[in-house]
Amino acid sequence: MTATDRALELTRAAAEAAADKLGDQIVAFDVSDQLSITDVFLIVSGNNDRQVRAIKDGIMDHLLTLGAKPLRREGEREGRWILIDFGEIVVHVMHQEERAFYALERLWSDCPSIDLMLMRS
Repeated sequence: MTATDRALELTRAAAEAAADKLGDQIVAFDVSDQLSITDVFLIVSGNNDRQVRAIKDGIMDHLLTLGAKPLRREGEREGRWILIDFGEIVVHVMHQEERAFYALERLWSDCPSIDLMLMRS
């Protein structure tokens, strides 16, 4: 099983929105073979709590224009690790320190990565 076309569309749109807010180290994994609850994990880093929240806002605003609504959000108050569950994709916007500590890339390294084709200017 692989991620659906819709999941890939949302993932790339979320990645672009994160890049627009200067999100760093943007990666995505197709977790559809490992998990039945979602197709993709998108992971993004921010330099500080304010930037983490701004990245989250940018992603939410952009995905809402594509008709995707979050099913669940966690961590917004602290701004250190914000999780946004859109069903097809789960977005992790993390402060760099949390990202280094939890090392989600290592946990999901056996899953295929997704080419995000980011257009950075």
